[in-house]
Amino acid sequence: MTIERVKATPLEVRRVHRLVARAAGLPDVQAEVEANHDENRWWPTSISDPRVRMLAAGWSTRVSYRMVETYARVITSADAQGFDSLVAASDAELASLVRPIGLPQTRIDYLRSLAELLRGWEKEGTDPTAESAECDALVVDFAARVRGASYKVAQCALLTARGYHCGIIPVDSGMVTRLAPALGVALPSGAVAHERMRHILEAAVHARSAEFRSLVTDNEYQVTIPEGVVTWWVHLVLIYFKRLYLNGPAPQLCRRRPVCSKVVDCAHRTRRA
Repeated sequence: MTIERVKATPLEVRRVHRLVARAAGLPDVQAEVEANHDENRWWPTSISDPRVRMLAAGWSTRVSYRMVETYARVITSADAQGFDSLVAASDAELASLVRPIGLPQTRIDYLRSLAELLRGWEKEGTDPTAESAECDALVVDFAARVRGASYKVAQCALLTARGYHCGIIPVDSGMVTRLAPALGVALPSGAVAHERMRHILEAAVHARSAEFRSLVTDNEYQVTIPEGVVTWWVHLVLIYFKRLYLNGPAPQLCRRRPVCSKVVDCAHRTRRA
C-alpha cells in the first residue's frame, strides 16, 4: 500500500515559503533552531546504530518538552546497551529502563514490533537507510507494522535512520491541527493528514530550494547545512514557530492568517500587547 503523492499547488508553495521566511526572521525561533539543528536533543548524532535511532524516534512520543533531559538519559542508556541486547532483554528489564519516560508497555511493544519489522525488511532485502529505498512506501509499511507507530512516528524513524538532511520533513500533530490552518492548507481527516502535509512541505522546499537556502544566509543562521539541502532547517523553523506562536496562540499572532502576509506584529494580531 502507498499513499498517492498529490502535488502541492502553487498557492500552497507560496504560502509555505512566505511563512517560513517570516518565521525564520523571528529571534526566538532562530535561537531554538540554532540550538537544535546541528545536534538535536531528541535525536542525537552520537547514536550511530540506525536501529537505535529508529527506537529513539518512537520512544520520544508522548514525552513533554520539559522532560527532554530525562528522555536523553534513557536513550543514552539504551544506546549503551545496544539494540540486540535490548531485544533480548526481558519485559521487566525494559520496563525499568523506560519507566522515567512513562508508558512502559507501549514502549516495549514498539521495540518488539520494530525488531520484527527490521527482521522482515532484512529478509526482503530492504535497507531503510539506502537512498534508493522509496521513502513513501517505507513510511506506510512502518506505520502499518510497528505497534504504537503512526505516520508521524514512521516519518521520524526514517528521518533519524537516514540522517537529518535526508529530505524528509516529519509532521507532528500540531503541524496538522495548527500549522496547516495557518497556511490555509486543507487536509484529509485521520492519520493520513500527516503524510499529505509532509508531501506539501517537501514539495514546497524542492520547488523553491534556492530561495529557502537564501533565507538561511540572509538571516545569518549559525547552522551547518549540506549544499542545497534545507529540509531539516525548514522542519525546525516550522516546529518552533508552531510551538512558540501557534500553540498559545501568541498575542502578536495575526488573526487573519494565512491571508495577511505579515503573520505576526501586524494590525490584525490576536490581542493588543
